[in-house]
Amino acid sequence: MSVQKVPVIDYRQANAANSLLPKPSILSSSGWSHLHLEVYQQPKFEIAEHQHTMHVIACGLPDSPEEVGDNKIALGERWLDGKLERERRRTGDIAVIPAGISHRCNWTTCVEFMVLAIEPALLRQVGQDFVNPDRIELIPRFMSQQDVLIQGIFSTLREELESDKIGGDLLIDSFKTTIAIHLLRNYCTTQPKLSSYSDGLSQAILKQVAEYIHEHLHQDLKLVELSAIAQLSPYHFLRLFKQRMGITPHQYILQRRIEKAKHLLKHTDLSIAEIAMRTGFCDQSHLTRCFKRMVGMTPKQLLQD
Repeated sequence: MSVQKVPVIDYRQANAANSLLPKPSILSSSGWSHLHLEVYQQPKFEIAEHQHTMHVIACGLPDSPEEVGDNKIALGERWLDGKLERERRRTGDIAVIPAGISHRCNWTTCVEFMVLAIEPALLRQVGQDFVNPDRIELIPRFMSQQDVLIQGIFSTLREELESDKIGGDLLIDSFKTTIAIHLLRNYCTTQPKLSSYSDGLSQAILKQVAEYIHEHLHQDLKLVELSAIAQLSPYHFLRLFKQRMGITPHQYILQRRIEKAKHLLKHTDLSIAEIAMRTGFCDQSHLTRCFKRMVGMTPKQLLQD
């Protein structure tokens, strides 16, 4: 007898899960290094047994959940590495499906759900400072509990897919390190020992980072570039930068861009569109939105003041 091959879903490839689901995704990320997000809307369905090449977090948003007490839930079953569990699936519950294990599930109602796929290499990269990369193994988790931090990341990443805002790559880089360390801390068989980095970021390193940002404001700056200047992992750089400056690198860069835009508006004859390009905004309307939010007036109003 021939052994039937288990399908493998590789979210590095376009439309990776389409052949196993009734409908294709309604939103899909593209070009995010080490991360991939898919948003699905499906009728009730059962997906055949399969495996993933990446670690997967699934978050359910049932369209027509059943009332059970004070909670709204969508009933269904999931098989993880051969173990079966009937799940309650409240809105916002998550499942963790490590790479390489067998998985299948069914839904008894129409559902909207999101899938975040994470490269195993990302966990090794982020965790290299405090855990043996060869011992990083995620624990499978059924969709029966909520995780507020992961829910927030799902929501923000979805918003990023639906919009075109400044600093997209930097924001994604920030979330990559956040989700990786969260998984290492809470869903890993080996608990990491975190370094305190009690000395923080030196003034000299901060000056180098600030100068690099100033010289490259017109570009889409990445967290990995800034952390390399400080010779830290992206996670530790993000944490120490916020500890020292009181804001994230993403917020700091946005402030510097607005400051430069104000200077160019007051001291040059450049058009608002040209200033937007020189300060790293997507376009004039993008600059106007951010400018009004942070300054309290639009660039045109500043010129007229």
